[in-house]
Amino acid sequence: MSLSRSAIRGEVEYQRMLRLTNLLLDQIAGDEAHPLMGLLDLVSDLVEKYGDEHRPIPKASPIEVLRFLMEQGGLRREDLKDCAPQGYISEVLAGKRSISKQVAKKLAARFQVSPEMFI
Repeated sequence: MSLSRSAIRGEVEYQRMLRLTNLLLDQIAGDEAHPLMGLLDLVSDLVEKYGDEHRPIPKASPIEVLRFLMEQGGLRREDLKDCAPQGYISEVLAGKRSISKQVAKKLAARFQVSPEMFI
C-alpha cells in the first residue's frame, strides 16, 4: 500500500492521529483478530511516516541512551549487575569507559533494543 505524502498535513493532524492510535490500542488490547486492527495498522503507518519525515529522532551517544533507559525504568547502576559489574557501569556513565560489544549485547537484551544503540 502506498501512502500519500500529505496523508497527515501538519502537527495538529499528527497529534490527532497519535490520540487515535492510542484509543485504538486501548480498544484492541492486544487482540490481533480485532476488527479495528486494520485501521490501527493504517493509522500507525501514517503516524510513523509523518514522524520519520518531520520529527527525526536526534542522535544520542551510547551513554545518553543508557542513562535515558535507566531513568525510564527507574534503575540504578546496581540494577544492571546482570549486564556488567556496578563499577563498570559507573565508569561508562562517567564517560571513562566505552561499552564493550559483549556488554552492549547484554544491555540490548535487558532493555529490548538493538545492541547498536550502545556501540
